[in-house]
Amino acid sequence: MELAYLCSPMAGFADILSSPNGGVLPLENSDVVLKKERNLPGSWSYSIRRYKHSGIPSEDTGTLIYHFGGAAEARFLELRFCVSGQTYCNDAQTNCEACILNRNAQCVEQTDTVDHLIFRFEPAHLTNLIRVETQPDTEDIIRFRHPQSFSSSITITGRIRHTLDSLLNHRYTDTLENIFVNAQTQILLLYTLEAVSSIREDEVPACKFLMHQDDREKIIKAREVLLEHIGDPITIKELSRKAAINECYLKKGFKVMFGTTIFDFYQEQRMEHARYLLYEKGLSVSEVSAQLGYSSISHFSTAFKKHTGLKPCELLSPLRHK
Repeated sequence: MELAYLCSPMAGFADILSSPNGGVLPLENSDVVLKKERNLPGSWSYSIRRYKHSGIPSEDTGTLIYHFGGAAEARFLELRFCVSGQTYCNDAQTNCEACILNRNAQCVEQTDTVDHLIFRFEPAHLTNLIRVETQPDTEDIIRFRHPQSFSSSITITGRIRHTLDSLLNHRYTDTLENIFVNAQTQILLLYTLEAVSSIREDEVPACKFLMHQDDREKIIKAREVLLEHIGDPITIKELSRKAAINECYLKKGFKVMFGTTIFDFYQEQRMEHARYLLYEKGLSVSEVSAQLGYSSISHFSTAFKKHTGLKPCELLSPLRHK
């Protein structure tokens, strides 16, 4: 199988195992070594496939797919990426604590890989993300106002590649993995929409202090602190102290870098994590409310319904109803 076809922007996972003529493709250079999937009904889903590849790395590709079906449930926004240059360890029995992923050139067990990632966003989830007026083209996509389906290539910017690498190489598990993946997925959507809308990365930001790398890193640090406190609400004053940045700069810089306010970002992450705990982990409404630091179940239920349009009890794991 030619890697050029494997990394075709329009090649779905089913396409990978089928040739253009319908035959089964050889798997010598495309054995699946990693599979990850998650699907939150009415929200978003993602799927990752990592394949062994011993050939020459291809150019990274990305595609945005906007699907406008007749019925609302047939509409979705999908991001597809194919990236190479990662590595996979053949020795699954060895726990190499000293290994630095992708940097240990002396390791003979490493194999080059090519990774396919698909992220699908539902209309209800996208609409909920809109807080302020955005660029006309971007808002038409998010609100599904554009009446025809289309696909558009995505320029793999440094920020998009860094986010994809983070999703592929993190070492979080269970609850922390859910929090991390959800946050990175939202950031990936933001950077992708910026790229598709041809927003120049070298534009002077609204906050001039963000031209300095140290200040940008402080804003990124603040986002990481928010994620660490997903069940333990933190004030802006405490957040600014932990990130070592002025409160005013923190609020303005966060809005410019991530396209949302600190409060809206935090609420988005809490409610998406609540959805995960209810649907996938099977926790009760009271358990989720307590984990997320709400003072009462009613306050949590109100916030959850405002975010998702559903009552928490409507998203309980099917196991709860058996």
